[in-house]
Amino acid sequence: MLNSNLIDRIKLPFRKEKELFSALYAIMGFYPHDIEFYKQALLHKSVAKRNANGRPVNNERLEFLGDAILDAVVGDIVFRHFKGKREGFLTNTRSKLVSRDTLGKLAKEMGLPKLIQSAGHNASHNSYMNGNAFEALVGAIYLDRGYNACMRFMEKRILAQLINIDKVAYKEVNFKSKLLEWSQKNRVKMEFCELKQERDENKSPVFTTQVFIEGLEGCVGTGYSKKESQQQASKDTLQRLRREPQFIDAVFAAKGDRTKMEEEPVMSVPDPEKEQQDFIIEKEPLKVSPVQQDKVVSQPTESAHDEFTLDDITITPREKTREEIIAEAEAAAFAETKK
Repeated sequence: MLNSNLIDRIKLPFRKEKELFSALYAIMGFYPHDIEFYKQALLHKSVAKRNANGRPVNNERLEFLGDAILDAVVGDIVFRHFKGKREGFLTNTRSKLVSRDTLGKLAKEMGLPKLIQSAGHNASHNSYMNGNAFEALVGAIYLDRGYNACMRFMEKRILAQLINIDKVAYKEVNFKSKLLEWSQKNRVKMEFCELKQERDENKSPVFTTQVFIEGLEGCVGTGYSKKESQQQASKDTLQRLRREPQFIDAVFAAKGDRTKMEEEPVMSVPDPEKEQQDFIIEKEPLKVSPVQQDKVVSQPTESAHDEFTLDDITITPREKTREEIIAEAEAAAFAETKK
């Protein structure tokens, strides 16, 4: 008869696998055929697990595959749902549905973070890790059951129960664009400043960005990409502008000070002509004696050169040739003979 402790150790893996089957069924609406695909989809690289050949085993490859499948499936759904809409609208809607933020929220809503295996850290707060796991799960479904199963999963479990596709399509979520539009319309200066870049406990990069409006400190945002941190900083700054009238007053007061300084006239403006002629050496005027005064030809005034005339052209007499001199001498001699 087997020892009770040994029986418990044998039952434990089967119990855990049974729990995983049940959890995946609650998420997907069907049981896996090959559970190994799903185990790998839920394995974060921080675990540093390796196979028999020494190669790392994690969900990164399934994440790559799931990303491509999601683009195709969601593109198909959006195309059929919004009949007659143009390409730009369809692309924008698909981008919202498969964005890192959306996938991270979906994973959290479904309870997926509780199943992710990472290096001893709770992944529930990490939308970057959760979104990657969601993509890897789609990749596992594709390998386990095919494209049609992925389509049913997105239509029946995601879009039918967790996402209102029409609200997503028509809702403006680009807070950075909204803040830029507001600043341009009000002619206020705004910039994003990256404060720091570090890594979290799972070695994922974390960016911190702050908004500055007319030199005043706006809100700070963090995210797992520069874009995500800028979006968060923009969203919080927009909320602050709406809720704090004194902040708006300070912004426009700073703008007034800046524009006042820019509009003050400059008292002394440099002469560009003078600046360009500094290299010219001015000569002293020619001294002329009273006797020579009458012989000096008057120099033309500046206005005399305003119009081009033939008087400005002179022809230098050329020297006579030997033949011309002999011919003139003979002519002169002939004339004397006739006299």
